[in-house]
Amino acid sequence: MNKKVLSVPYLFWSALFILIPLGIVCYYGLTDRATGAFTLENIRAIATPEHSKSLWAAVRLSLVSTLLCFVLAYPLALILCGLNVQQNSYVVLIFILPMWMNFLLRTLAWQTLLEKTGVINSLLSMIKLPPLTIMNTPAAIILGMVYNFLPFMVLPIYNVLLKIDKNVLNAARDLGANGFQTFWKITLPLSVPGVISGVTMVFVPALTTFVISKILGGGKILLIGNVIEQEFTQTGNWHLGSGLSIVLMMFIIFNMVISAVTDKDGEVNVL
Repeated sequence: MNKKVLSVPYLFWSALFILIPLGIVCYYGLTDRATGAFTLENIRAIATPEHSKSLWAAVRLSLVSTLLCFVLAYPLALILCGLNVQQNSYVVLIFILPMWMNFLLRTLAWQTLLEKTGVINSLLSMIKLPPLTIMNTPAAIILGMVYNFLPFMVLPIYNVLLKIDKNVLNAARDLGANGFQTFWKITLPLSVPGVISGVTMVFVPALTTFVISKILGGGKILLIGNVIEQEFTQTGNWHLGSGLSIVLMMFIIFNMVISAVTDKDGEVNVL
């Protein structure tokens, strides 16, 4: 069968769920709410104090969460690569399992754990320790982001480390390199594609999320995702919401361009 014929369902799916929604967002974002005329005011609205504050808050928390995910994921990926095949498969399955659970349920579980009368504070009060006041703070949002997106950092790095030829590492040791030199000169450079893929897969959803900040931030910390969600669901201003979405899309595209330039081989797989 002709390959072009086989690609028709994919093209239809892409047009229906990617191109058409993007076209609708661009239409609303580039038109005036009252007259329907072409305008850039919806995009320029990102420069207002309240919108720029929420945007940079989202960028800041996303960068912190991405950095923490990397710090936690890289040593873990190294440990997974050092296990035997059976142990390796079992531990990787443990990391994949939470991803099978609904994203909203995972976040609500942390709300139950962290709230004033939650599980953690109940245990702390039982052993006469002060309560943990982390709910409705940036720290709670970062914790939620790291928990939800950590597997997306671990798996790409793990897959790249797994593909590194052990003979290359053994050759480095035979030539007199110690453990740190082997890691710094060989392991880390060869794992850069996985790191870049992981950073992209964590930073992009962390930047656009509004559920985590809404639940764990208690609505007190507005990120750009929350502002856009409010424009669509509460204010009903689809034009402004779409304009802000276009700005957010520019950040995502910029991140993906950097990823594509630095990872030219494109051989990183998530699973």
